[in-house]
Amino acid sequence: MATYPPPAVTFVRGEGSRLWDTDGRCYLDFLSGLAVTGLGHAHPVVADAVATQARTLVHVSNLFGTTIGPEVAATLDRLMGGGGRVFFSNSGAEANECALKLARKWAGHGRHVVVSAFGSFHGRTLATLHATGQPNKHEAFQPLPEGFRHVAWDDVDALENALDPSVAAVLLEPVQGEGGVNPARADYFAAVRQLCTERQILFMVDEVQTGLGRTGSWFAHQQLGVEPDVVTMAKALGNGMPIGACWARAEVAEAFVPGDHATTYGGQPLAASAARATLSVMEAEDVPGRARRAGALLSQQLLDLAGVESVRGPGLLIGVELAPGIDARVVAADLLGRGLVVNAVTPTALRLAPSLLVSDDEITEAVSLIGAALNAAAQTIEAQP
Repeated sequence: MATYPPPAVTFVRGEGSRLWDTDGRCYLDFLSGLAVTGLGHAHPVVADAVATQARTLVHVSNLFGTTIGPEVAATLDRLMGGGGRVFFSNSGAEANECALKLARKWAGHGRHVVVSAFGSFHGRTLATLHATGQPNKHEAFQPLPEGFRHVAWDDVDALENALDPSVAAVLLEPVQGEGGVNPARADYFAAVRQLCTERQILFMVDEVQTGLGRTGSWFAHQQLGVEPDVVTMAKALGNGMPIGACWARAEVAEAFVPGDHATTYGGQPLAASAARATLSVMEAEDVPGRARRAGALLSQQLLDLAGVESVRGPGLLIGVELAPGIDARVVAADLLGRGLVVNAVTPTALRLAPSLLVSDDEITEAVSLIGAALNAAAQTIEAQP
């Protein structure tokens, strides 16, 4: 189905931060499949784990026990600080679906509304689409499931005014990735935590894109000094293998009983083996520390470029706001032609999310290409009558 525009490039191979197309041309990947391949392409530890598991046991459904899923759940709970339980899914949208259902079950009848922020992105299923605070994405699919409310981003008063007795939960991203790489303020998240506690409402944090080292800590909310009730994660968890997870405090997770929620493939041995290998490498490499150091280097080099208005975002999830008059979509297309993969997350901003193992030389190479593309864009603007 034509749900995406025709691809400009068809890739056939990847290794580390590099991709190769059907003509054998090499590209530097600073998007990582939308922050998915956090360890780079074809990481040998993950590849070996998946290949070994594929020859051992791929799938038995969740009607039966397996050994790897519980190991991965224990690791995620430890990285979260402990005291929680995990439900595995196949994607970030499904992880958020789990959170939305859990909120309704936990709150009980009459308290079913979930409040999220304008500019957010929580998925493409019907419920997560309505949770997404981008009305332009809603119109073609009306009527959407009832029970969602949107408020201004980073606005405590707007949120407080939206919290009536029908509200079960607040769902926020610590950094709005698809919304333009917009980080939340720590005082905003602290105020949300306090409001949710006072009103006995769940505070649910969507870390599908920001989780697992991307922003310089295991989870971005940990930099904001809050303890959410529910956290969803996915993209980097399997380094490309489809797996997501919904973590909840144990007393919240207890709202679910057998039959309330299910998945056929979620947490199956093949995907779980990829997640176990990915997490082991992430811990051994200290990817949060690497993201902090590499992100600081990348941001500083970008700020030195003519045509860059500002740089925002923690760690290696970076939004590059371009100077007035420069079209980010044109620059992204130009960069692809020069051999650098990024995306225009808004008409005026590029999103950079390279591998968490990116090298200093690769950062310098990428910044050089961005500088050349911005110079070309500036010359085009100057040449216009």
